[in-house]
Amino acid sequence: MAEAVRHDKTARQLRLLSDALDSGRLGPVRRLVNTLAPAEIGNLLESLPPGKREVVWGLVDPEDDGEVLLHVGDEVRESLLADMDTDEIVAAVEDLDIDDLANLVEDLPDTVIDEVLKSMDRENRERLEQVLSYPEDTAGRLMNPDVVTVRADVNVDVVLRYLRLRGELPDHTDHLYVVSRRHQYLGRVSLAALVTHEDSTPVNRLIDDEQPAIDVGDGSDEVARRFSDHDWISAPVVDDNNILLGRITIDDVVDIIREQAEHQAMSAAGLDEDEDMFSPARRAFRRRLIWLGINLCTAFIASSVVSRFEGTIEKLVALAALMPIVAGMGGNAGTQVLALMVRGLALGQIGSSNVMTLLKKELTVALINGLVLGVGLGLIVLAWFQQPMLSLVIGTALTLNMLTAAFGGVLVPVTLKRLGFDPALAGGVILTTLTDVMGFLSFLGLATLILLP
Repeated sequence: MAEAVRHDKTARQLRLLSDALDSGRLGPVRRLVNTLAPAEIGNLLESLPPGKREVVWGLVDPEDDGEVLLHVGDEVRESLLADMDTDEIVAAVEDLDIDDLANLVEDLPDTVIDEVLKSMDRENRERLEQVLSYPEDTAGRLMNPDVVTVRADVNVDVVLRYLRLRGELPDHTDHLYVVSRRHQYLGRVSLAALVTHEDSTPVNRLIDDEQPAIDVGDGSDEVARRFSDHDWISAPVVDDNNILLGRITIDDVVDIIREQAEHQAMSAAGLDEDEDMFSPARRAFRRRLIWLGINLCTAFIASSVVSRFEGTIEKLVALAALMPIVAGMGGNAGTQVLALMVRGLALGQIGSSNVMTLLKKELTVALINGLVLGVGLGLIVLAWFQQPMLSLVIGTALTLNMLTAAFGGVLVPVTLKRLGFDPALAGGVILTTLTDVMGFLSFLGLATLILLP
């Protein structure tokens, strides 16, 4: 419900913007755009064709430029940056947090990166270089080195004086991290505990040492899973020696989860989640041609199976009308299992310890569904063609293909994952080919054996 309301709001804003732009009324456009949050502005920019996008981008408050750039896809960001000069880019990113700046800096031209680094003080420049030294999609790349730390051997009044002296705290600061003299992570102490205890209370009596730290090399998927499991707002990041390096906050994890969902949805169609909807036709053509070419090749595999039964089809024309049913039902069943498996693999819920149990369960479900649907389909075919043996053939073929779909739906993504491929991207093509081939082979093969004299 909330998602539908948000989409309706975006659609209304888009209509208002388009109407105002078409009539040349830039004042209302400026006022509307600058009442929105950076994420909403980014969503609107992605919804506009390049010409209108360029106009609206020029009307965005310069103070919001950096945040807006973080909330658009790579291709749209590239086009927006192309409309900015070096000074504008430097001004846009100078107030970003280190983790956000690390996200953005690799999309900048080398000359602009040099200017950005020159504009930073030594401490922040070293922090940025530290974050950029870690591989992409790891905790090290997601973390913000700006953390508030305290020692365990001080009292609450010392910490409170330090916080007042420091002034502003980093966003999403719900805990302070307790470290040793060597900056090793010991635990955390909540702000609530600090303000509800006596000033003379030692910090070591307030330490919560139950929150495990995140290793700097952990993948972003693992980070998102742990935040989800534990309902964290923030979490410390440490190296192999338990030295506190920074922290990851919930806003970054929300971005990870959103990107994962977009990647899974777009990969199933062979698309890039960062692709601009309004990218030039030539660029979209090149990207999609490869994917469609692969699908064309797999279609020939299924067609070659059908071609081997030309004689059977010529003698029993009804087979031509019924073939797509068996293949289509297998494909649909396989898609259901594949979606379940891709999600489970992404969440780390599926491994060698439970994959066989899952396979048995899916085969059982497929057998039951196959028998029920096979009987139903057989009765329909019997009423349609008045051929009992044809009903038996199609019911049996449907059951066999449902079992094939379950088998492939479980093992194909698991195998792809172990080989280092993305199951969301490649699983659908392989599974569809498998169910098409098995559907045609089982149906036409059984028809040849049973129906032909």
